[in-house]
Amino acid sequence: MGNNLLALLALSVMEVVLGIDNLVFIAIQAAKLPPERQDAGRKIGLALALVTRILLLCSLSFILNLKEPFLHLTVLTGLLESLQVDESTRHHIVDVSVRDLILVGGGLFLLVKSVHEIHERMESSKSTKKPTPAASFGSVIVHIAILDIVFSLDSVITAVGMAKELWVMIIAVILATVAMVVFAGPVSRFVDRHPTVKMLALSFLILIGVTLVSEGVGAEINKGYIYFAMIFSLCVEFLNIRALRRAVTAPE
Repeated sequence: MGNNLLALLALSVMEVVLGIDNLVFIAIQAAKLPPERQDAGRKIGLALALVTRILLLCSLSFILNLKEPFLHLTVLTGLLESLQVDESTRHHIVDVSVRDLILVGGGLFLLVKSVHEIHERMESSKSTKKPTPAASFGSVIVHIAILDIVFSLDSVITAVGMAKELWVMIIAVILATVAMVVFAGPVSRFVDRHPTVKMLALSFLILIGVTLVSEGVGAEINKGYIYFAMIFSLCVEFLNIRALRRAVTAPE
């Protein structure tokens, strides 16, 4: 029992960390909705993430089979050898699994969405036209649901590796989702109040998209480096915000 409780605590913390990228994406998508519907959009997005994770956890054999190759691209073998690609990476690229396709597809979707959002914000800041109308509730939820599948896959695979009991995994996912529901509002409001933080968050999503694509093709990037870069960038941004506030409130 003690080992299960320890695994529950460790996994809950890990699920919260892994859910940060999902929370950032939900916050940015919910900001497109009218103010009175943003809270509902965030909660529905997190509820979809919870349902997806629990359904995937309840089909562990299916999840583990997703890592098994179903397609062998022999045509790429010679090309990758000529490019002197590492043997383990070459083997991963040639043998394609469903998980690889999901990660690459989700990463590309995240890259396209993030770049489009940045372009939209850059153009709207230069334009003198009226602001872009709020997005429809349905389109925002669909975008959140698509990315929830990718983020949930990563989360569930981590859960399978850290715990043995299904109930431990499910409780950890529920606790992590409750924590994200609590912090979703403050995070969204903070991101919405500070345009530079929103741009930084979109840059994080590009970084995560690149990470997903690289993992899908077998060139895994240590996530510790990714999280360190994100935390360091946030610390610098918080210092900038604090310095700007002091400059504004300083007496003449």
